[in-house]
Amino acid sequence: MSKDNGGSSILAEILERLDVSDDTRKMLSRAQRRLEVSVPVRRDDGTLSVYRGWRVQYNDVLGPTKGGIRFHPGVTLEEVTDLARWMTIKCALLNLPFGGAKGGVQVDPKELSGQEKERLSRSFIRAITDIIGPDRDIPAPDVNTGPRVMGWMVDEYSIIKRQQVPAVVTGKPLPLGGSAGRVEATGRGALHVLDVWAGRQGKKPEDVTIAVQGFGNAGGNFAVLAQEAGYKIVAVSDSSGALHAAEGLDPAPLFEKKQSGDTIGDLGAKGAEQIGTDALLALDVDVLALAALQDAVTEKNAGDVQAGMILEIANGPVSPKADAALAERGVQVLPDVLVNAGGVTVSYFEWIQGRSGDYWGAEKVDSRLKERMLPVAQHCFDRAEEDGLTARQAAYAIAIERIAAAIESRGDSCYFRQ
Repeated sequence: MSKDNGGSSILAEILERLDVSDDTRKMLSRAQRRLEVSVPVRRDDGTLSVYRGWRVQYNDVLGPTKGGIRFHPGVTLEEVTDLARWMTIKCALLNLPFGGAKGGVQVDPKELSGQEKERLSRSFIRAITDIIGPDRDIPAPDVNTGPRVMGWMVDEYSIIKRQQVPAVVTGKPLPLGGSAGRVEATGRGALHVLDVWAGRQGKKPEDVTIAVQGFGNAGGNFAVLAQEAGYKIVAVSDSSGALHAAEGLDPAPLFEKKQSGDTIGDLGAKGAEQIGTDALLALDVDVLALAALQDAVTEKNAGDVQAGMILEIANGPVSPKADAALAERGVQVLPDVLVNAGGVTVSYFEWIQGRSGDYWGAEKVDSRLKERMLPVAQHCFDRAEEDGLTARQAAYAIAIERIAAAIESRGDSCYFRQ
């Protein structure tokens, strides 16, 4: 995966702009803890495979660290560190009582059977048990992990601790203490940000065309919810191919088939044509929603983008150089730390529910998510306009100021020089 240290560069840039203490700059310059572990897995044929895994806790000044675990062959320590840094900013931006963390195992889960994937999940939790907990670090789903994997992980942790600890992991199945609305949360949160943007632009949903790259949980749910809200979804893609229908397509049946194991390359839809995945990025649409992996848009293909706005549903889908090039062309990029924050926000709700034993219905979860996302999005866009910043710069500024306030409240170097 990407070695483009975009989170670090934007963090350094905004720290230079802000009037914050030197303590804040130093504490945000590097991760507090980076743990590498070996993850042994007994294969179905009796052989043993050992994979590399990491858990990075970047900063915990606002509370226990929070962040997902991904299974992917391209996972590296550098990538996990970048993602943990982004989570630190994201939690602060949403004013959640969390710091940022991330974890990953360098493995191709497609090569594992279901039983092998369970052994992998349990083995990784055994390896990091000593540094996680509901008051210390709370894992969650990410790329190639989901409710079932989180269920295995919370079960393994409870076995080790010899007690039920539902709040140690979020994104769990509902019968194991998961939250209603968690599966759709990332897509729903992205839709709330899109609604704020469209309202400020004076656009009605039916007048906004959207192409969605990435049709997994986040992108698929976003496409379905956006279409239900009146937006026109004209293209969707996964790694196998893309479907395009200029008059719009219905993503719901496509997403249902995708969840059953089909790929976009195998599917068709009325009035739609199969196009290449690269061609989707170059479609003339109002919004390009990026919900796949990092660096989908780089300096090499940024010039092909014709959309007026990019919605970053994935983590880091626009590289820093591409971000600068798009800004020069007037293409607005709504940043990942805001757009995909619905997932961690509902994870926070799940953490509250797990600690209290008071579980909420989907209507309450969705309502509370909206109450959090809308004002934060408005605040980001207001800050960008007032200070002449991009939406990404504004989001980082708001988040860093909250982290700085917590650091300085504990007594920074200025206090000790009095």
